[in-house]
Amino acid sequence: MDNGLANQTFDTNRKVNLLLSRYGESHQHPTNEKIHFVCVPVIMWTVLALAWSLHPVLALSLTGLALIYYASLSIGFAIGMSMMAAVMIGILHSMPQDLILTVAVVAFVIAWIFQFIGHKIEGKKPSFFEDLQFLLIGPLFVIGFLYRRWKLPY
Repeated sequence: MDNGLANQTFDTNRKVNLLLSRYGESHQHPTNEKIHFVCVPVIMWTVLALAWSLHPVLALSLTGLALIYYASLSIGFAIGMSMMAAVMIGILHSMPQDLILTVAVVAFVIAWIFQFIGHKIEGKKPSFFEDLQFLLIGPLFVIGFLYRRWKLPY
């Protein structure tokens, strides 16, 4: 799965492009990319689920804050992230509330195990060890792949 970053011309003045390029540096191996393509959205869902299990308003507030950050980087990405978040919140809303915490904790641990396996294969440490901001860039990396595949602007 080619992340397309090496073959794409970026406006280097756009912060989002710089962040994606830096994130992409430690996500070059095809197996690591595939793992991230699955596990990053799972981890995003688990964070929302953990917040939801405390109180749905907390999950919605965190989503709102993240979307403000994404909008500051790219309106196109903010739209995509809004749609992804809406689906995830819809899943949480439809799940039996007494299962959310258990499912979220198990999925969180499994997804992170796979993420670290991916980085072992890659031979590079996860980007967020360098900058915690990359925890929010990971989902954009996944969305960016889809945007490039579907030729959508961001």
